[in-house]
Amino acid sequence: MGSPNSGLLTKLKNNFISMGCLPSKPKPVDPIQTMKAALLIQRWYRRHNARMEIKRRYTWSIFTNLEYAGEQDQVELYNFFNALLTHIPNAAADKNRSYASSTVSSLDQYDSKYSDESDYHEEYDNSGYRYKGPQINFPLTRKDIDVLIDLFRKKKSNRLHARYVGAILKEAALKLRTLPNLNTASTAISKQITICGDLHGKLDDLLVVFYKNGLPSSENPYVFNGDFVDRGKKGLEVFLLLLACFLAFPNGVFLNRGNHEDSVMNARYGFIREVQQKYRRNSTKLLRLIDEVYRWLPLGTVINSRVLVVHGGISDTTNLDLIKSLDRGKYVSILRPPVEQTGGEGIDKVEWKQLFDIMWSDPQHNDGCLPNSLRGAGTYFGPDVTRNFLEQHKLEYLVRSHECKVDGYEYLHDEKVITIFSASNYYAIGSNRGAYMKLNPHLEPHFVQYISAASKTRQLTFRQRVGIVESSAIRELGARLRARRNDLEEEFRKNDPKNTGYITISHWCDAMEKATNLGLPWRLLRPRLAPSLDERSSNEVNYLTTLDLLDTDTIIEAQAQETSVADSLYKNVSSLEAIFHILDSDQSGYISLSEFSDACDLLEQHLPGTNTREQLLDMCRMMDLNKDGLVDLNEFLEAFRLCEQAKNDQVAGRPPRINKSPSTETVSG
Repeated sequence: MGSPNSGLLTKLKNNFISMGCLPSKPKPVDPIQTMKAALLIQRWYRRHNARMEIKRRYTWSIFTNLEYAGEQDQVELYNFFNALLTHIPNAAADKNRSYASSTVSSLDQYDSKYSDESDYHEEYDNSGYRYKGPQINFPLTRKDIDVLIDLFRKKKSNRLHARYVGAILKEAALKLRTLPNLNTASTAISKQITICGDLHGKLDDLLVVFYKNGLPSSENPYVFNGDFVDRGKKGLEVFLLLLACFLAFPNGVFLNRGNHEDSVMNARYGFIREVQQKYRRNSTKLLRLIDEVYRWLPLGTVINSRVLVVHGGISDTTNLDLIKSLDRGKYVSILRPPVEQTGGEGIDKVEWKQLFDIMWSDPQHNDGCLPNSLRGAGTYFGPDVTRNFLEQHKLEYLVRSHECKVDGYEYLHDEKVITIFSASNYYAIGSNRGAYMKLNPHLEPHFVQYISAASKTRQLTFRQRVGIVESSAIRELGARLRARRNDLEEEFRKNDPKNTGYITISHWCDAMEKATNLGLPWRLLRPRLAPSLDERSSNEVNYLTTLDLLDTDTIIEAQAQETSVADSLYKNVSSLEAIFHILDSDQSGYISLSEFSDACDLLEQHLPGTNTREQLLDMCRMMDLNKDGLVDLNEFLEAFRLCEQAKNDQVAGRPPRINKSPSTETVSG
C-alpha cells in the first residue's frame, strides 16, 4: 500500500504545476503545425527579402538615371556650343579665340617655376623655401612611389609641392605622346595581367587594389581603363599616383582614356574645382598640363592580340584600323572637337564618332545599335554588334567599364562583354562593391571584389545597408526635384483645378515624370516622396507633402552641393568668351540684337528646337542688363550665372542678385 501522504503530495504537486511553479510535462509536437509554422516563416522571409530587393533596385535606378541625366545635359549643352563653332561664319577661322582643340602640343612652354602653396595669404616667391613636405626625384623609382602613397593616404599632411605635380604631369605627357593609339600588352613574361575600371577619385580603392594585388611592375602589369577623376575627393591624388606608376614602372602600367578625362566633364563633376582648391596659386598652369596628359592618353589596350579593353564600348561602325590611325593629340576634349578651317565634314566627323563610341557606349540586351539616349552620346550596342566586331578583328572578348555594377563586374552578350568597375561605395556607403579582374596566360578572367570602407559596412545588416543607400538616393533625387520645383508645382496644379491639394496617384506619377523626364518607378517611390498624412483616400495623394519635402534643410543642402551645367560653364570663362566673340560678328565688343538674330536664324537650320525665334530674341534682351540695346562680355557672362541663381532665389522668395563685375570672379576657372 502507498503512504498515507502520497495522495496529499500528488494534490500539492498538481497545484504547483497549475500555479506555474513546477514545469509541466511537455506536450507532444504536432508535425503538421510545425510545418505550417516553418512555411509561414519562410513566406515572411521571402517577402521581406523581396521588399528589400525592390528597394535596392529602385534606389539603383535613381542613382543611375540621375547620373546619366547629368551627362546628357552636359552633352546637349556642348552640342549647342559646337554648333556655334561649326555653323556660324568665320567661327572656325580663328581657332585661338574659339574653344576648338589645338593640334599642336605645347609642352615646351611650361617651365619648372611654381608658386609656394604653404600659406595662401602670405607673400611668397617661386623658390619653394617654405615647403617642408616630402620630395621625389626624377626619373621616378619604387622609392618615390612609396613616398607618394605615404603622403596621399594621410588625412592631414603637407601637400606635394606644385613643382613636383607639374613635373609628373609634364613627364607623363611627354612619354604618353610616344605611344600608339592602342596599347599593346602581353602576358608572355608576366603570365598575368590585372584590369581596373573606373576609380573616380577613390584613392582608398586604388590603395586596396595595390595592397591586395601588389604594385605594378613588368611581372605584375596593370591596365587602368579610364575615369580616374571626378566625383571622388582625391581625384588629383589618384591621377598623380597612376601617372607616377606609369613613369616608374615601364611596361607595368597601361592607361586608357575615359570619358571623364575631359575638361568639359571635369568642370561639371568636380575635378577642376578640386585642383583649384588644392593648388590655388598654380591651378591654371596645372590644369593646362592635365589637358596635355588627357590629349595623349591612349584610347584602348589590346592584350595578346585577343582581348580589347576600352572605356565605354563599341558601335556598328567602330573600326580599329581607323582608331589606330587617327590623330588623338588634337582631341584635348572629346566634347569640343577641333573644327576644320575648310568647314568640311570629312574625316573629322568620322574620327569624332569613333572616339565618342568607344568612350560613351553601353551594351544592351537586344540586337542592334541605337543612339545612347540616356547618356546623350555614344550608342547602345547589342549582342550581334559585339559578335560581328569580334569576328572582324579576330578578338575573343571585350572588356569595358563606364557603368557602376552592384558586384563590381558583370558579364553580357554570352560572356563576350565584361564590365569592370573598381570604385566601391560609388553612390553611397554600401551601394556597390569594387572589383578588378586578373587574366592568366589563357586570358581566363578571375575577379576580386572589395569594399574600401569595410570596417563601416561589415557591421551593418543588409536591411541597414539598403536603408542607408535608399536615404542617400532620395536625398539626391530631392535635390534634382528641387531644381524642377516650379515645373513640378505647375504639373500638380494642372490636375487640381479646384486647388484641393489632392490628386490621384496616377496624376501624381505623370506629373513627376513630365517635370523630370527621369523614367523612374514613381509608384514605388510615392510613399517616400508623398507620404500619407490622413485617411482621405487610398487613391489620392496630397502633393503639397512632396513640395514641402523639397524645402527641408537636407534637400536644400544636397542641392547646394551640386554643380549645375550653367555653373560649370560660368566657371570656365574661356568657353563663354569664345561664344561671345562668335556672336559678335563685327568684333565691336558688343552683341547687338541683329547679330543675335542672325545667329538664331543660322542655328535654327542646324538645331531646330522648341523655342521660337521671338523667345530666343527675348533671351538676348534679358542679357542686356543695363538696357542700352547691346550686350557686352560682362553682361553675357552674368546672364549664365543668373540663369541658375534665379531658380533658387525664386523658390526661396529672394530677388536675384546681380554681380557687377563677374569676369573678375570667374577668370580663375
